[in-house]
Amino acid sequence: MKHKSGYVAILGLPNAGKSTLLNTLLGQKLAITNKKPQTTRKNILGILSDENYQVIFLDTPGILKPSYLLQEKMMEQVAASVNDADLVLLLIDAGKDPLGEETFKQEYVTKLFESNKKVILIINKVDLITQDKTEHLVKHFEEMGKFESVIPLSATLNFNIQRLLDEILEALPEGPKYYPDDIVADESERFFVSEIIREKILDLYREEIPYSTDVHITEFKERESGKDYISAEIVVEKDSQKSIIIGKEGAAIKKLGQIAREAVEEFLGRPVFLELRVKVRKKWRSDEKWLKAFGYVKKD
Repeated sequence: MKHKSGYVAILGLPNAGKSTLLNTLLGQKLAITNKKPQTTRKNILGILSDENYQVIFLDTPGILKPSYLLQEKMMEQVAASVNDADLVLLLIDAGKDPLGEETFKQEYVTKLFESNKKVILIINKVDLITQDKTEHLVKHFEEMGKFESVIPLSATLNFNIQRLLDEILEALPEGPKYYPDDIVADESERFFVSEIIREKILDLYREEIPYSTDVHITEFKERESGKDYISAEIVVEKDSQKSIIIGKEGAAIKKLGQIAREAVEEFLGRPVFLELRVKVRKKWRSDEKWLKAFGYVKKD
């Protein structure tokens, strides 16, 4: 068997299950997940290697119509991932958008259909609908003639994951490995620690707070004896948001620190001392300077 390799972009509306699918395909948690939309802000690269193949997955932010500069930069990442991909996995949510009506009207999907990209359509979350409904949807999308294949799937239940992988390998070109076999991501531990903390902010806080927040690791010291030291800066846009993050007498940030530390320790496999600080950066989501500093804009 000749070796296959290539880039596979995962595309879909917010909450379609893209990050859950990436984690399931890799067999480990790499991308943060949450029921709130817009959990993924930056492309997450995950690498699945075997003796006969290497699949480089690109988990992208959920497709939306941008309302501010940060969202514009997120959509630029989506476009770049699709452009670089050998294959696109287009997800639709069987519970919320079963016929793909909301998904297919998005500009990025329209352009995808107009391109020569290979596309596998994934009907995700089929555990939420009946088998008859699933079969009807599969037939409906197959008759459109736009896709390499149409796969009903449940990322959370691991249903049809092997079939999807088989279809991916069928569609990818022959080629060499791009990464060593023991590499599963191209980001540093710092990046994933910041994402874990942001995931816990999504879990704990409501309304606008998670969307006005970003997390940056200011210090990361590995120690031969004792716990690793990690200092993280939680960025918000308003003083009132800072007060909510901290909570009455510091109760909220103390709780956040505890659950974030436990999750970071599980991810790193070693004990850490985690220190959280909150900083106000007014209107950072619409400020080119801050977006560049926070890694959402490529530096010249």
